[in-house]
Amino acid sequence: MAGHTGAGSRRVIDGLHKAGIKVVPTVMERMATGALAAVVTDKARRSQHIDTLLRVVRSRSYDGIDLDYESIAPTGDSAYKKVGAGYATMVTDLCARLHALRKQCVVTVSPKTRISGRVWDYRRLGAAADRLRIMAYDQHWAEGSPGPLSSPAWYEEILRNATAEVPARKLEMGLPGYGWDWAVGGGVRARHVTWKEAEALRRRVGAHYRIDPRSSTPYFTYNEGGKRRTVWYQDARGTAAHLPVLRKYGVRHTVLWAIGFEDPALWGTLAKSS
Repeated sequence: MAGHTGAGSRRVIDGLHKAGIKVVPTVMERMATGALAAVVTDKARRSQHIDTLLRVVRSRSYDGIDLDYESIAPTGDSAYKKVGAGYATMVTDLCARLHALRKQCVVTVSPKTRISGRVWDYRRLGAAADRLRIMAYDQHWAEGSPGPLSSPAWYEEILRNATAEVPARKLEMGLPGYGWDWAVGGGVRARHVTWKEAEALRRRVGAHYRIDPRSSTPYFTYNEGGKRRTVWYQDARGTAAHLPVLRKYGVRHTVLWAIGFEDPALWGTLAKSS
């Protein structure tokens, strides 16, 4: 395992603890297709991997761990049930061992909708973990067609499914603080933009600030080198229009992807709705 800069810094961890903030690092993976599936469906390899994760938790004064294992999501149809069950078993065993150490167990998953998220056993994962964190962003993503990163209607579908399987108190919605800049017509991966970059670009090209009425998110279009481009992103105003759906389903916890990407006014919006 390799940590990002500062992830294992005792100075950073101690400073956060001194401020009364729990430190629960996120573990991510970049594995070849099928590699993670091979781990979670093998009892011995699952156990070995859990031991490795617990060593990470013990290596610093961490307050738990968050699993964000995304290569499991595109598992082939024929293996969905087996892989999903194996992952849920691994999470259940890991959470039990973390709880025995009085540590938190968080699991990050993609949204479960009519077209996504089938591999996740929300019911088992939610029963085992302290928090099920849903990545509620990239409704339209870099390699797809242009559109909003999230919308109230999409959140309705996500939370209707999630709250049927997991208590609302355990759910945490991941909100976007960024955007994508697509070439109209597709064919090329979109450019990632933070809120600050999107707003700076909008002003530079002289585009009016507009909110899409269906998704309640800002967007604009512009020309570059004779080609049309469109940018969809999220800001405090858009987020404020999305939060009522979370409250409707009793979800009070939110997480932001990612710190440093966001509209600074977003923090006030979240504070008012808490």
